[in-house]
Amino acid sequence: MDCFKRVEGLIDATSVEAIDNARVLLDQFKGKSETIAQAIDDFLLDFMTLLFLVEANRERFHNPARRLARIRLSRIRLLLTRCS
Repeated sequence: MDCFKRVEGLIDATSVEAIDNARVLLDQFKGKSETIAQAIDDFLLDFMTLLFLVEANRERFHNPARRLARIRLSRIRLLLTRCS
């Protein structure tokens, strides 16, 4: 699951390209189940929120938003291990 390490690195990058890259990396799992697809969408929404906070210069929210994105990514990983 090298994909998840790459996505975790993108969480720290916080750029529009990082969101697009994360979407491409995670799209390979969307067809596994509706639950996984929803978890990926939830993660991407939180990731986009993080980008908004970074661009809006809301520094005190950066770490909580990153933590939330990582929690959502962990949920995807857990769902995939259960699905396998």
